[in-house]
Amino acid sequence: MADYIPSSDAEFNAWLKNFELYVGANAAALSISPAQVTQLNTLTTDWATKYLDANTKQATAASAIQAKKDSRRVTEDFVRPLVGAMQTNTAVTDADRQALNITVRSTSRTAVGPPETSPVAQVDTSQRLRHTLSFFDELTPTTRAKPDGVQGCEIWTKVGDPAPTGPQDVHYLALDTRTPYVAQFEAADAGKKAYYMLRWVSTRGEPGPWSQTVSGTITN
Repeated sequence: MADYIPSSDAEFNAWLKNFELYVGANAAALSISPAQVTQLNTLTTDWATKYLDANTKQATAASAIQAKKDSRRVTEDFVRPLVGAMQTNTAVTDADRQALNITVRSTSRTAVGPPETSPVAQVDTSQRLRHTLSFFDELTPTTRAKPDGVQGCEIWTKVGDPAPTGPQDVHYLALDTRTPYVAQFEAADAGKKAYYMLRWVSTRGEPGPWSQTVSGTITN
């Protein structure tokens, strides 16, 4: 199942505008607090400004592109738990979910619980400013198949020492539905170590246990 947040910046920009407008107009029904609405508006405005700024500059304007990436990461990190809360809120209807363009749970299949196993990851650092992250389930190390009921693998990361001590020290990078995942870095990151923590996510959006932390040096 594809992630409800689009991968391309243009589609994400349109998705976020629709999400912000619907949340603002239906905050009470969605059980979204005024403070959360304000924070969403602030993050959306910041993203829109930096998205426009990056699009009007050449691709070599690394600072603008990095600012855009940072803004999207912070915005996604705010939106995902907000959506998670709405997914467990019985007051939020499927019509609301459809209007927000978030996952609408299927009622035609037997519900599955959260994943019980964790991914095992390997980091290939052989290419310049690129990490190729391969992952597989701890119970089936010889196959790339995901566990039953899993939509994909959440990848969280931290660039630079010290190593993360737990999930609180990493930030969301991607939800990948098929191994491997390729992480690209800026030239300024060369020589730094990137750390990764992974976990499976079910088709209902429920996360499983965290993987062991893996790492690799960003080559120049």
